[in-house]
Amino acid sequence: MQYRTLGRTGIKVSPYCLGAMMFGAQGNPDHDDSVRIIHKALDAGINFVDTADVYGRGESEEIVGKALKGRRDNVVLATKAHRPMGDDPNQQGNSRRWLIRALEDSLRRLQTDHVDVLQLHRPSPDTDIEETLSALTDLVRAGKVRAIGTSSFTATDIVEAQWAADRHGLHRFRTEQPNYSILDRAIEREVLPVCERYGMGTLVWSPLAGGMLTGRYRKGQENTTHRSGFGFRHLSDERRLDAVEQLIPLAEKAGMSMTHMAMAFTIAHSGVTSAIIGPRTMAHLDDLLAGAETALSDELLDQIDAIVPPGTNVGRLDMAYDPPAIQRAMLRRRQPSDRAAA
Repeated sequence: MQYRTLGRTGIKVSPYCLGAMMFGAQGNPDHDDSVRIIHKALDAGINFVDTADVYGRGESEEIVGKALKGRRDNVVLATKAHRPMGDDPNQQGNSRRWLIRALEDSLRRLQTDHVDVLQLHRPSPDTDIEETLSALTDLVRAGKVRAIGTSSFTATDIVEAQWAADRHGLHRFRTEQPNYSILDRAIEREVLPVCERYGMGTLVWSPLAGGMLTGRYRKGQENTTHRSGFGFRHLSDERRLDAVEQLIPLAEKAGMSMTHMAMAFTIAHSGVTSAIIGPRTMAHLDDLLAGAETALSDELLDQIDAIVPPGTNVGRLDMAYDPPAIQRAMLRRRQPSDRAAA
């Protein structure tokens, strides 16, 4: 594989990052089989592994820890913290109190003394970014973390964090993990340019648009909208299905599968360092590896642009992050008392 530099960290990573979300009860419950999948990915040249404490409530990290025994030094290991890990309201978020505890728990499960990248799984609008950066800086200085990153941060959040780090002499975020695919291109407008400006590496998630770019979900067919026990509306979104129907002939004419075209599209962008693949089975991994060297011509990229214009989304990926101002109607509407004061 042709390795890429993760932003300006100097760390070299593969253009495919092995995502471990599907290892464990929510995907592949067979630990031994999951370990074999991880080993095959490593043997194929993938040296970047991404997991999170919340995946299977720690089960994914435990599987990754088993798989990396004897191979840890050759792997760039990333994990994430933020999501709830218990009923206690303080077992979540981006506070100093939680991040230090969360990392210690992750290191124990991963059977290692450090991670190469510790990422905030989501923003925490209720926590000062200086509080968060101060805690993460201490973890870097303690040798438990090599670099720090974010996931699903807006361009504004990224810039604010960079400025805060500069003002207070703290370690700055070196990576961002946004969702990106042919159907989900909004990050091309601001997030990717901002990451490039600040020398941040990007590892993008859901390059197959939550399964839609595999070609298994077609317009006019009864689409199964359940995966891992959850219903996903994006699999039956008519706008996304219409776009898929236009993309399928492009892949066929180019002599490649939809999956390979979709993966090649994500890593073709100059602002993308690595695309996260999330195989549940060995067959899934084999198919993804078979397309690892696929490259798209400028003509094909132009044709994709004509279907889904740069910087736009088609519909919405269900798992995409919405900030509180979008989630909570009361933050978008004046209350009666506000109207009276106006």
